[in-house]
Amino acid sequence: MEHQSVYLTPDIKVSSYVDKLSKTKIMFDHHMLVWFIAGETRIVQADTCYTFKAGDIFLIPRNQPATIINYPTNHQPHKTVVMHLSTVRLRAFYAGLNIKASVSSSGKIRRFQHHPLLESCFASLLPYFELKELPEDIATIKITEAISILRLIDADIDGELTNFELPGRMDLVDFMERNYMFNMPLERFSYLTGRSLSTFKRDFKKAFDISPQRWLTQKRLELAYVHFTEKKLRPADVYFQVGFENLSHFSYAFKKHFGYTPTDLIS
Repeated sequence: MEHQSVYLTPDIKVSSYVDKLSKTKIMFDHHMLVWFIAGETRIVQADTCYTFKAGDIFLIPRNQPATIINYPTNHQPHKTVVMHLSTVRLRAFYAGLNIKASVSSSGKIRRFQHHPLLESCFASLLPYFELKELPEDIATIKITEAISILRLIDADIDGELTNFELPGRMDLVDFMERNYMFNMPLERFSYLTGRSLSTFKRDFKKAFDISPQRWLTQKRLELAYVHFTEKKLRPADVYFQVGFENLSHFSYAFKKHFGYTPTDLIS
């Protein structure tokens, strides 16, 4: 069965994958506060891999590329309740507080494992999913409650939630070396490095002396080679993690680059 999402409001939903492994490359425009009900998820950022299971609660920061792999477990669907902490809602929340807006964030996922206050906040939403209706005023109350709890249990969360800035101009080489495995359009890479597409291409050519797409393909294939030779992973476990969407295309590109197929290498 395919992915199913049931929205109570545009900012609150329950998401599930039934009897199906799913893999997604994502980058959210809003912070996502997630409560895990069942299943297992692995989230891969540039230099970190996280595994979440039932009971875990975590915050995925906005504008951070990641790979999400969902695993149904014990014949149960992968199921989560998700709150979108949008910039609009966060600005409204912090408008009444004497807190200076942040201009930077860690970009790291924050874990709040089995926290009773957050669990209670999320659990109180479940009856509304049965009714398939949540009045907007109650939705605002619930999201405000969640933000207030985050501020109570995480002394550094304001620095993340009050960063309303667009991505600033970043060191292109450093960013690309850390994020090349994420299969995003060049327009997204340019946005995240604080450049127009034309400036991104110009700066990229100057830095690497090669086209972005060719460089990305080479870097992803070289990373796959490391996974095969050092981590002993299978092609089916590697192709998506290194930025390919299709196993057959990955195998073709790998053979074209190295002269042999992934199967030849690991057999």
